[in-house]
Amino acid sequence: MLTVIIVAVVAFILLISIFYYNRFVVLSNRIDNSLSQINVQLKRRTDLIPNLIETVKGYAKHEKSIMKDVNDARKALVSAKDVVGKVKANNVLEGALGRLFAIAENYPDLKANTNFIELQRELSSTEDRVAYARQNYNDSILTYNNMVQKVPGTVFAGMYGRKVKEYLQIAEVEKKNVKVSF
Repeated sequence: MLTVIIVAVVAFILLISIFYYNRFVVLSNRIDNSLSQINVQLKRRTDLIPNLIETVKGYAKHEKSIMKDVNDARKALVSAKDVVGKVKANNVLEGALGRLFAIAENYPDLKANTNFIELQRELSSTEDRVAYARQNYNDSILTYNNMVQKVPGTVFAGMYGRKVKEYLQIAEVEKKNVKVSF
């Protein structure tokens, strides 16, 4: 009878260990997938930018410095290797794109150009997708971190070498209130 109880306890512990190991694998894969979705949306945006620059060039020939800034920021984002680098490059690109769209205010014909309007709409849609992908990534990190930090997950996390992961952070510049004046 004692042997049956010991075997049952060992089997139960083994099943729980397998469950937690598999749960950590699923959550880690979800995080990797979420990060991949962010990269897909950032790539989509960087693919749209050359078309936007070409459209604007025809109207704003003397605004070459902003075109160069956008192009350089795009190249930096494409060549960034890690999450931190991509976030920093993305912030620079967003600033450059903001300046590019501000230029359009000075060119009524450009603002009315169908290609420009469509590209602007595509970029806006992509920005929404990037925001959603970032939220999904952070939600995945939250679920994973909860598993790592809660009992009994913390015991198994230690056994499997799993550690708390970092969230994607918003840059301090993006946290400041936007100044609107008329």
